[in-house]
Amino acid sequence: MKPPTVFLGEMTNPEVDAFLETGDTVIVPTGATEQHGPHAPLLTDVLIPQEVARRAAPALRAVVAPPINYALSYPHVGFTGLAHIRIPTFMALIEDLCACFAKVGFKRIVFLNGHYDNTLAIAYACANARPNLPADVKAFPVNYWDGMTPAETAEFFDLKTGLHANAAETSAVLAINPDLVDMDKANAEFPPFPEFTVNPGAVHAAFFFSNPGSVYRATTSGTWGDARGSTAEIGERFLEIGVRSTIAVLDNIERTFAAMPNR
Repeated sequence: MKPPTVFLGEMTNPEVDAFLETGDTVIVPTGATEQHGPHAPLLTDVLIPQEVARRAAPALRAVVAPPINYALSYPHVGFTGLAHIRIPTFMALIEDLCACFAKVGFKRIVFLNGHYDNTLAIAYACANARPNLPADVKAFPVNYWDGMTPAETAEFFDLKTGLHANAAETSAVLAINPDLVDMDKANAEFPPFPEFTVNPGAVHAAFFFSNPGSVYRATTSGTWGDARGSTAEIGERFLEIGVRSTIAVLDNIERTFAAMPNR
């Protein structure tokens, strides 16, 4: 007998029909195919949200769609193996998927993102798709780290005091599939950033986007941090926090809209 699965791509269409009798959420893991240093796989930013989605799906009564592997990697252009697509192409893909999943019968389409550069493009694509979707369908992006507490963010993403993203991501892949990581090649490489006088955010990201290859020019290996302390134990904690973060964000979104008056 075929075991149950949360992965849409492993289901038959009658199994999808059966799911839709009680569930209406599809999670689309979204990442990138780009370098993560000499030690970690190109699909790091896909593997992590896909695993977070797999673990979160039962609590969310959701299925997990096949991931989007190709996305926006303008700053990383130059590294061998990188494969990225243009912003209009990526947005068109998101819009088409919104229409397709809505037609199937899904009411909540969550693009669970694992690659920061995708975030705004997904949001704008969902906005573009919205006029052509049924009124009861919601489509939107969630970064798996959006619901992390300040302490968790500092632990995993602070360049000075925390593990920094590369070590956290490498650790997560070690927890998912250690055969994909060669820790003998793990290294540390930090571009000589100045002290920030403002909080780096959307403006910094836009600058990197408008300067293709900036990460390639700034680093030799593309590690962008220190991966040498990565462990599967750290990765397991990072994944579990990502699951809790994702569930918390979706819960907050639902409760916010439920509380809003509907004139």
